[in-house]
Amino acid sequence: MSKPFLILQLRPETEASDDEFAAILRKGGLNADQVHRIRLDQEGLPEGLDLADYSGVIVGGGPGCVSDAPEEKSEVEARIEEQVMSLMPQITSEDRPFLGCCYGIGILGKHLGGEVSKAAYGEPVGTSDCTTLPAAASDPLLEDVPGSFLAFVGHKEALQNLPEGCVHLVASATCPYQMIRYGQNVYATQFHPEADAAGFETRINIYKHRGYFPPETAEELIAMCRAANVTAPEKVLRNFVARYAR
Repeated sequence: MSKPFLILQLRPETEASDDEFAAILRKGGLNADQVHRIRLDQEGLPEGLDLADYSGVIVGGGPGCVSDAPEEKSEVEARIEEQVMSLMPQITSEDRPFLGCCYGIGILGKHLGGEVSKAAYGEPVGTSDCTTLPAAASDPLLEDVPGSFLAFVGHKEALQNLPEGCVHLVASATCPYQMIRYGQNVYATQFHPEADAAGFETRINIYKHRGYFPPETAEELIAMCRAANVTAPEKVLRNFVARYAR
């Protein structure tokens, strides 16, 4: 592979960011030499960044919400959102390989003019029963992904409708827009394709006072995550890397 993947991370907590980065590498079949990691909480995008220099862009999750009013966003959250949004016109107009995980579906939806809000479809930290839709049968990122599978989720906002030009790939009863595609190469998931039980345990402990769940239920949630059989979502990440590595 001659061109690295650009990994943009949004988590301001170092433990959460490092754990997520390690999971993306592990589940994607990558090593640190095959990626360019940028923690957007600590640095901005390089001046003159050219997406043609990368095999694809992977955006991780984070505690921010794109639907929050400007005054509700911290300075860091606002700066992170601005940086990621600045790439979306080129990504979508040129159909650049992109995989947005959780926060990334909000970014893509907002850029495309879809409604992203907390009106409905938020999911508490835990698992969601996902189902592939007919378009998934021919989509390369869903190769070897079963028709029904469990995925780790935890989000306050969600897409309320399918943005124009998008293909609906995966749904769940609690959140209909679990995975979408724009064009041929721009993807976003509401679920976390990189997450496993250990990683979610780390996030539960870090974010237990951020309003995702009652703090006193943290140990119960950790036990539930440990007991869950969540293996299919990582195939989405692995397939993305395999398809676009160049």
